[in-house]
Formats: sequence, C-alpha cells, structure tokens
Amino acid sequence: MKTLVATILALTVLVPAPPAPAYVVTVATSIPAGTLADDADLKAALRSAVEDVLRNAIAFQPTFMTVENARIVGDRLYILIVIGDGDGEATMRALSVGDGPGMD
Repeated sequence: MKTLVATILALTVLVPAPPAPAYVVTVATSIPAGTLADDADLKAALRSAVEDVLRNAIAFQPTFMTVENARIVGDRLYILIVIGDGDGEATMRALSVGDGPGMD
C-alpha cells in the first residue's frame, strides 16, 4: 500500500500541468483600393475589414490587434493583421525582449 501511495504522489509531482493556450494569429485580408477616395474612406474600409476578420475568422477573445503591413497591389489594398489574446500578448512580449524559455 505504501508503494501505491508513493507512486501516486511521485506521479502528481513529476507530471507537469499542461501549458495554458496562448493564441496569436496572423490574418491577411484585402479591400478594393479603387473605392478609397480619401482618409475617411480608408479608415471606414479598414475598420470594416478588421471587424469582418474578428467576426468570421477568430474563435477567441482578442486583447490586441496590430496592422503589420499594408500594400496596394493592382486594384486591391492587402492588409496583414496580427491578433492575439492576453496569454499570446505575454508570449509576444517575452519573445520580443528575448527572455522567453530557453533564451539563455
């Protein structure tokens, strides 16, 4: 019986807890560039594109969003967006300063 209790105790101590999920995704979307007459049109089109991505492509509650890149190619404006949750934000912060796990 003592062996069984010792084995259970050892397993609970030695088996690590599963890591918490951290979500960070990069999404590309585009809008027609020909409809962008001024800054107000651009702002409205960007807002609409981002809201569409958040509504239809993301299955978690984001805490941050950044536009990484935007380019006009032909008649379209292509936008690269990075979206993440709180844990993903902490992971990105740790990676950006180089003090994450295994960074000696």
